[in-house]
Amino acid sequence: MARKKPPSPRSRSKAKVAAKGKAKAKVSRSSSSKKATQKPSFLLWMTRWSVTISIWFIFFFALFALWFGYDLPDTANLLNSQRRPSITVLANDGRTRLATYGDLHGKVVRVENLPPHMIQALLSIEDRRFYYHFGVDPIGLVRAIYVNSQAGHVVQGGSTLTQQLAKNFLQSEKLYDVKDRSLRRKIQEALMALSLEWRFTKGQILTMYLNRVYFGSGTFGLEAAAYHYFGKSANKLTLYESAVLAGLLKAPTRYSPANNPDQADSRARQVLEAMVDAGYIKPDQRDVALLMASVAQESPTGASVRYFCDWIISSLEDYVGLEDTDLIITSTLDAKLQRVAEDQMQQLMESQGENYNCSQMALVSMAPTGAIRAMVGGANYGKSQFNRATQALRQSGSTFKLFVYLAALENGYNPTTKVSDRAIRIGSWKPKNFKYTSKGDIPLQDALAFSVNTVTVRLAKQLGARTIENMAHRLGVMGEQPKDLSLALGTGDATLLQLTTAFSTLPNGGYSVMPYGITNIKSPEGKVLYKRHEGGHAPLLDRHVVQSMNKMLSAVMSYGTGRNAAIARPCAGKTGTSQKDRDALVVGYTPQLVTGVWAGNDDNRSMNYLKGGSMATRLWHSFMEDAHKGKPHLALDTGIAPPPSAIAKDKDGAGSKKNMLDRLIDSIFG
Repeated sequence: MARKKPPSPRSRSKAKVAAKGKAKAKVSRSSSSKKATQKPSFLLWMTRWSVTISIWFIFFFALFALWFGYDLPDTANLLNSQRRPSITVLANDGRTRLATYGDLHGKVVRVENLPPHMIQALLSIEDRRFYYHFGVDPIGLVRAIYVNSQAGHVVQGGSTLTQQLAKNFLQSEKLYDVKDRSLRRKIQEALMALSLEWRFTKGQILTMYLNRVYFGSGTFGLEAAAYHYFGKSANKLTLYESAVLAGLLKAPTRYSPANNPDQADSRARQVLEAMVDAGYIKPDQRDVALLMASVAQESPTGASVRYFCDWIISSLEDYVGLEDTDLIITSTLDAKLQRVAEDQMQQLMESQGENYNCSQMALVSMAPTGAIRAMVGGANYGKSQFNRATQALRQSGSTFKLFVYLAALENGYNPTTKVSDRAIRIGSWKPKNFKYTSKGDIPLQDALAFSVNTVTVRLAKQLGARTIENMAHRLGVMGEQPKDLSLALGTGDATLLQLTTAFSTLPNGGYSVMPYGITNIKSPEGKVLYKRHEGGHAPLLDRHVVQSMNKMLSAVMSYGTGRNAAIARPCAGKTGTSQKDRDALVVGYTPQLVTGVWAGNDDNRSMNYLKGGSMATRLWHSFMEDAHKGKPHLALDTGIAPPPSAIAKDKDGAGSKKNMLDRLIDSIFG
């Protein structure tokens, strides 16, 4: 076998060079290949991580939303909101609104039917970027944070209208308390806002907002607010009125055009300026709107009218069943007289309250038939809702002498009958007279006029305490009285309303009086649920007794203890002061009106006695003077004709029989 010849050195050198070239080429191809695949690998990496992060973000957001939103209510409930039925109380004219209880809602309004300036006013002051955000406005939030930090306090909110609707909805569903400002609550509002924006259009959100939002004074929704404050439908609102209502949303009580017209006007100017700034209106339109500013339907009464309204609402179940339906009550209250009573009491308290050491007063005024025309239960309803006209049991003082002298007249005495005014002792009790010099035997008329205690006690001793108490009960003072003769001087308790009702029997011709404040109750559709019918007045006093008492009480006002209260027309009444000057009262009447006034302190502190009469005397005089302006002068002996039903009963002898029965009971037990 032939032996292979080894390669020459030169050949080997060429082979090595070729091998190195192949190796380099291989390395070069490998490097090229790596470079070619490097870019696609980075994109894949980025995509992979983006997807991963997105999945985790969605996962954690879902957990976040589930954690904070698991108990959120269904937004479908926005269309089926529940509310308390409303009760509207009107004055005796059937038009003037006195108070509203519950939730007053109007008809549903739609955005497309409203004046454009109403929506523009709302958006300019509450949410200018409403049509550009998705329920939560990060830009608006940042802007609010910046503005507030520059001002040093909160002057601008970052909530959108959608968030406000969400907040309103969550509160109405009672998910949390109104005062809850926790982070969880804020997050839930934001989640709900996102849900609303996802489910509803911007127009639907605005419609729901305007029909649910609170405008103050018990009104919910734009339509109810428009009627409450301006007496018109929302689709007829002027530019200025729209600015007023839009401005209310920040603080409905503070900016109420009925209660705070100056602040409401100032806030409306801010809204109009915002509308100019947002480009909705021009400066000359703003100026014209301010020149043609509407006057809101300001209530003719102040907060004190709520004493009366609370009183009639408390007895509403006696008239109609309280179901889930709105009620409109026409009351007996005279809005003008109520305003007179409120204004004069406030002026008197401010000017003389400190001098007299008097912190509270009450007034009730009624027609002789019992219809309440004015009622003020205290000096400040906002501070105390306790009604001192209907709830406070206080000593009646010398006003209780009415029952002593009525009982005397029924038992054979007359105004000219003389009784000794000298000192009298009953056991260890020795009643004294106040600033009166004994004259001997004096007529009953003078004894009542000068409020002579010794004569009153002598009468009470002869009549008996039971007889006097029966007379008080017959005329409406139902509380239990002391069993001894001190009751004759008013040591027992009674409410001002009870005393005023008792005195009303006299100008009512001796017929019974039941105080009332409601004439009719209707549904919003006009269905009559209750209507008061006059009649049923029972005869309580004989005519001659009424005439004699009218004469005697007229003497009190003309020359007796009530002369500082008297007005320039025929009037009658009685003053009263309790022990240690803790209570001062005047209860008196004309043929048209019966009024009782009380003054004192809730803690029973004594008042100061000043010349010229008590606080009660001053208020009774000023109120009755104003209340009778323009009214005819009527003599007390004419009175007011009793209702036909009462006359019929009197002809049948019911009155005489009752008096005879009372006298029989008195003779046995008195």
